[in-house]
Amino acid sequence: MKIPPVKIIFTEEEKKDIKDKIDEVLSSGFLSLGKYVREFEDKFSSYTNTKYGTATNSGTSALEIIFRSLNLKNEEIIVPTNTFFATPAAVLHSGNKVKFADCDKSLCVNEKTIKQQITDKTKAVVVVHIGGIVTPEINQIKELCENKGIFLIEDAAHAQGSTLDDKKAGSFGDAAAFSFFATKVMTSAEGGVVLTNNKELYENSLIYRNQGMSGPGNTHTKLGYNWRMSELNAIVGLSQLGKLDNLIKERRDIAKIYDEKIANTQNLKLLKINDNNKSNYYKYICFLTNKKRKELKDKMKQKYNISLTGEVYEKPCHLQPIFDDLGYKEGDFQSAEQHCGDHICLPIYPSMGEEEINYVIKSLKVELK
Repeated sequence: MKIPPVKIIFTEEEKKDIKDKIDEVLSSGFLSLGKYVREFEDKFSSYTNTKYGTATNSGTSALEIIFRSLNLKNEEIIVPTNTFFATPAAVLHSGNKVKFADCDKSLCVNEKTIKQQITDKTKAVVVVHIGGIVTPEINQIKELCENKGIFLIEDAAHAQGSTLDDKKAGSFGDAAAFSFFATKVMTSAEGGVVLTNNKELYENSLIYRNQGMSGPGNTHTKLGYNWRMSELNAIVGLSQLGKLDNLIKERRDIAKIYDEKIANTQNLKLLKINDNNKSNYYKYICFLTNKKRKELKDKMKQKYNISLTGEVYEKPCHLQPIFDDLGYKEGDFQSAEQHCGDHICLPIYPSMGEEEINYVIKSLKVELK
């Protein structure tokens, strides 16, 4: 049996619908920023209970657009050290300064780790909903930011459809960025979106997305870039959005089986998620207590043909060579360094059958003895 880290499935009916709409678009000649992009923006913002959506070509560009649309320049922005490179990179590309913060056992930042890094120079805080788990202390962090007059940005690249107290990821902060890369819970192949309830931010985001153009004719008012989403990507995204709740249900059903059957596995500890925090299970995360990750992943692949998914994340950003000039060193953020180093993510994807799930569990238990 072969278990891949991720599997994307389109039914024949979905393929036909996508192809029909692509044929329509190709015949029309309007391949970018057309009716399907607008429909995708409207439906995703409505799904997330926010007023405005700006579709982009990636989650990374969505983040950079947010920083630029908030008129942040040469400012200090706090970013979790446990995140993908794209989060701090978007801060730097927008002309701002990164200040990293530690995570806790949820793999997310909390109020305490943010407080430790806030200075009078801090203008924004980014929270990252790791693995599809809405940052557990986001309400406390939001109150902290409001009291200090600091923008709160959600990097919700992992969290389409996730909720905390029935409130959707992407609706907590001043703005949120989502990714629809091919591995995500829902995909548009490549793509992202900016969500906000702030009309001025929204209007700025439309300008930045399209080469900084606004007004009649070829008039450029901002230093924008080509961050547009194509009609083709929007068509795929709409197809996925239409079944997002079902995709999440399938992932949650798989996660429930994992929860029940590996809870007492030797040398393994599950990441505890509170009942009010409903993950979309972009990742199923657990921690190794007495095993080396690389050796385990190699054995699972070589002996059982099971590919464990990528971590979230293998190495925290403050230890990435690209950020050496920021002056961080090993030991600066001990929780992130520990938890980034000792967790694994089990295969989880819609259409994963019970036989496949049990095969992963049985193989894992053998190797963790």
